[in-house]
Amino acid sequence: MTTFHFSLMKDTKIEWAHHTFNPWWGCRKVSPACLHCYAETFAKRVGQPVWGSRAPRRFFGDAHWNEPLKWNEEAKANGVRRRVFCASMADVFENRTDLNPWRERLWALIEATPWLDWLLLTKRPENIESMVPWKNGSWPPNVWLGTTVESQEYAEQRLPHLLKHAAAVRFLSCEPLLGPVDLSAWFQKPELYPIDWVIVGGESGHHSRPMYPQWAQDLLHQCVAAKVPFHFKQWGDWKPVRKSSGRRKTLHDSVDGKSIILERVGKKAAGRTLLGRTWDQVPKPRS
Repeated sequence: MTTFHFSLMKDTKIEWAHHTFNPWWGCRKVSPACLHCYAETFAKRVGQPVWGSRAPRRFFGDAHWNEPLKWNEEAKANGVRRRVFCASMADVFENRTDLNPWRERLWALIEATPWLDWLLLTKRPENIESMVPWKNGSWPPNVWLGTTVESQEYAEQRLPHLLKHAAAVRFLSCEPLLGPVDLSAWFQKPELYPIDWVIVGGESGHHSRPMYPQWAQDLLHQCVAAKVPFHFKQWGDWKPVRKSSGRRKTLHDSVDGKSIILERVGKKAAGRTLLGRTWDQVPKPRS
């Protein structure tokens, strides 16, 4: 279990990556986590109508595709591996035939950049097996494979598909976390590959839904007990407070008989400390 330190220039706002690469823009919504999709909002803001099953996707030229080759050479020259989040504006495993040539180009790019660790995050892990050229035992050592788990329902649906693949790292993005999630049974399934990393975060944006502190704390405790690296990305727009300021939107509730006050203070003010500290753990890839 290690802490992530950036040794080279970082050009993405994502805390756990050095770079972001999008093989294309566009997607469609498939679960509650997608309801207030930041990528859809951003695409609309810049005049790109690429969301929905019938919408076209936005593709890019050679200059864009050559960027990871430059990152790879820089990482190699400095002797420091770099993480690439793929993709913030799409889902690599969306089931559309017009994406197949671009997926093939992505697989080749991943193999051509061994100094980059590619973090492939999907809400469609059931499509992984039919879309990648690698089978168990032949996955490149620089592929980290993840799925979004916003609630227990989607943990049950998605984890069996993710954890059958022998990628170097298998990770979960519990962001936005919309309900309690119990992973304890999944940490103990010998017939599947293990969970290597858990990322947790609340939702931000104009219509953001609050994340209850107990949900995040329970996942932290589960990870600590299972010795699984844990990364707390953010509270989102809502933060637990002891007393409402009376100036902002406030939500009062109770969990297990304990009163909870959540106040909408904004992402920056809410911060990313959990139980008095930041959690920036990342996994060590398996050989």
